[in-house]
Amino acid sequence: MRKYFHDVVIAMESIMANKLKSVLTALGIIFGVASVISMLAIGNGAQQEILEQIKMVGVNNILISPIVEESGNQNEENGNGPQQRAKFSRGLSLLDAEAIQTTIPSVVSVSPEIALNSHAVYGGKREAAKLIGVSSDYFDLFNLPLESGTVFNSHQEENGLAVAVIGANIKSRFFPDVNPIGQYIKFGHVWLQIVGVIERSNVSVSAFENVGINVYNDNIYVPVKTMLMRYQNRGILRIESAGSGISAGGGRGFWRMRSMISTNPGQNTSSNYHQLDKIVVQVTETEQLSPTAELIGRMLLRRHSEVKDFEVTVPELLLKQQQRTREIFNIVLGAIASISLIVGGIGIMNIMFASVMERIKEIGTRQAIGATRVDIIVQFLSEAVLISVSGGLIGVILGIILSHLITHFADISTIVSFSSVLIAFFVSASVGVIFGYSPAKRAAEKDPIESLRYE
Repeated sequence: MRKYFHDVVIAMESIMANKLKSVLTALGIIFGVASVISMLAIGNGAQQEILEQIKMVGVNNILISPIVEESGNQNEENGNGPQQRAKFSRGLSLLDAEAIQTTIPSVVSVSPEIALNSHAVYGGKREAAKLIGVSSDYFDLFNLPLESGTVFNSHQEENGLAVAVIGANIKSRFFPDVNPIGQYIKFGHVWLQIVGVIERSNVSVSAFENVGINVYNDNIYVPVKTMLMRYQNRGILRIESAGSGISAGGGRGFWRMRSMISTNPGQNTSSNYHQLDKIVVQVTETEQLSPTAELIGRMLLRRHSEVKDFEVTVPELLLKQQQRTREIFNIVLGAIASISLIVGGIGIMNIMFASVMERIKEIGTRQAIGATRVDIIVQFLSEAVLISVSGGLIGVILGIILSHLITHFADISTIVSFSSVLIAFFVSASVGVIFGYSPAKRAAEKDPIESLRYE
């Protein structure tokens, strides 16, 4: 071992004697390792973000959203007289949510949702905010823990009381130094008593709102009946405009919704006749997502008089599909980055071959004074491995720095994992062994007499 250690020392001396050549040789490995680590960090960050978003859309959730047509197209399709009555739909309503809850056995809980954009006012401060009418189950469906306070109780929900749960950003804007629980904040024309504050979420979800994820930190939540009674109820206008087109089976729903008529004089009178903006449904098992979604679609189609004015989606499946797409993309990125390591290995092999040709006389001298073929192989192989390992270490540091710079300047989430560093370093060391062995073997096969005569 001492003899081989001496061979490694000779290799190190040779590297130090040719610093510039050694650095240039190691550049391929340095940039290869750095690119592999940064690409894997981008991939890990993307996967982590997807996993967090899967948690935020809730486990085993199904999203039902309305399809809002243009006013002209809707009138054209519905027409007048018997054709209108045949195609009349009350739209997505509370009655649909109740029917899903009571009819489908695989459903655990249901939360309707209505959103309204306006301004929140407190202490002379006025800022744009979003009000969302939900049920108390909503916070469990989307895994939203409370920082303080409680969610709505059954009394507040049934009677449509003016209570609210606020997001973390609403708290920091309006109540930076005050406990918001028990305070009143005005949204629109109604004063709402704050009963709870949602814990801050640090996940960026703005790109995923189309699959049912809200920016929870910026919202104010009220009971869904509070929204219908005190802000807006689009379903009332739809039923009143239908007149005699309402069937006998819809009479109970008409009077039920009539009792919750909006007191807002600025009520929306657009072509959106749906009482609800969303219905979130949670099922017991993941395997039941697709069959339950299909069953909900068929049931709602019958309830809406065969009018397909709604859409049933499974956000978790969409996100998992997107995660799989990103995994494939990350594999491609990693493969492209790995090409740099191969190029670096070829560079090491070329330089080592050139080094062998330059040092033929040195090789002959060592062999003449007793060095064996194994000693020559260890010397030149050690040079290749030391260059690749040193380049790997520098590449690891550069890759970590590069990942942080990507996060800082490009606003892309990156996560440098220990496994990615270990893989990149192991590959760089392997490159030194694989591409350094052939030049080392060639150096060992030199005839000492011919080497000493070489000029």
